[in-house]
Amino acid sequence: MSLQLFELVPATPSREAAQALIAQVSQAVEAAGASVLESQVTAGHEHVFTVVELDSDNVAALTEAVRAAAAGAEVTGPDEVRLVGAQIEDVRALARKADYLVEWDIPEEISMETYLARKKANSPKYAQVPEVSFLRTYVREDTVKCLCFYDAPDKEAVVRAREAVSTPIDRLHALEG
Repeated sequence: MSLQLFELVPATPSREAAQALIAQVSQAVEAAGASVLESQVTAGHEHVFTVVELDSDNVAALTEAVRAAAAGAEVTGPDEVRLVGAQIEDVRALARKADYLVEWDIPEEISMETYLARKKANSPKYAQVPEVSFLRTYVREDTVKCLCFYDAPDKEAVVRAREAVSTPIDRLHALEG
């Protein structure tokens, strides 16, 4: 089983457009023999992040199905990702929406092993910012970037949490509640 990340930009950023896009993509994903693990929408509805569980090696069929279903939207991916900091069963069972998403464009010199070691060493430092809960990360297998999800009262708290773990923020998104 693999996890595939699709980043979708609706032609028109609105709640209705994002919801319709998620519904269309979810149907296409299921028709392709896969399932949506989660979809998160930015607060301004301009970006949808969808993670798909794929049990087969037929990424081409999945890609074709998603691109056809998302006609009119900009589609990036799929990119194989690894879930870090949570278990798939927990993500699936909770279907928990996060408050914030941080995108970090990982420097080229950081390998997956280096990233995972750094994550393990720094994670206890989140305790310095108790008002923030780290939920999970999806790191691309090619280590180009990662998506980190948080529950936090505001963006400033997320920034403090990232500073505590010595990890930069390339893009910070409030997510739809």
